[in-house]
Amino acid sequence: MAEFSIDDINEMHHLYRINLINSCSGYKSANLIGTKDKDGNSNVAVFSSVTHIGSNPPMFGFFTRPTTVMRHTYDNIKNTGEFTLNHIHQDIIEDAHHTSAKYDKSISEFDVTKLEEEYKDNFDAPFVKGCPLQIAMTFVEEYHIKTNSTILVIGKIEKLYVADNLMEKDGFVDLSKGKTATINGLDGYAIPTLKTRLGYQRPKKGYAHRDD
Repeated sequence: MAEFSIDDINEMHHLYRINLINSCSGYKSANLIGTKDKDGNSNVAVFSSVTHIGSNPPMFGFFTRPTTVMRHTYDNIKNTGEFTLNHIHQDIIEDAHHTSAKYDKSISEFDVTKLEEEYKDNFDAPFVKGCPLQIAMTFVEEYHIKTNSTILVIGKIEKLYVADNLMEKDGFVDLSKGKTATINGLDGYAIPTLKTRLGYQRPKKGYAHRDD
């Protein structure tokens, strides 16, 4: 088994270190975040850091890198208060990944890929057409991570759109039926398959409850 001390990690070539550490957190969500600026210019970008914050109220968050350079997604969210989350699926992986390229603010990633804008229910931020799960979000708050100057952006769900074939009777969304992608590291994409669902777990008889 490969072994790395913190000194080994600190001395690595930066690209090797980035690939190594980004892969170690496990498979991550693969989302396209859609936004618009105040002038109506659309933007869409791939993010692998979207995470569940809470269900009541329903909130998600994502991390963005330092704003020492232009971060169009972050700037648009702060200026308009709206954004969309769109699950990347098998058919759009290459175009979705290309949205990580650094284009000028005046150039929409929708125009340089085959991704299509979609608008629903008078929500200003663009959805990505054809995604099996789409979420309309509004900005709630942000937290600055002092150690590396990243920002945790938190939003609440305003409306949720889920393809009918993904929905189970108990509210579970079977993402595997939508060929939803996941990201390994920075540039590795996989299409997971649901193996099983396991019920709510309770302590075995004879074992006392304890607070860990």
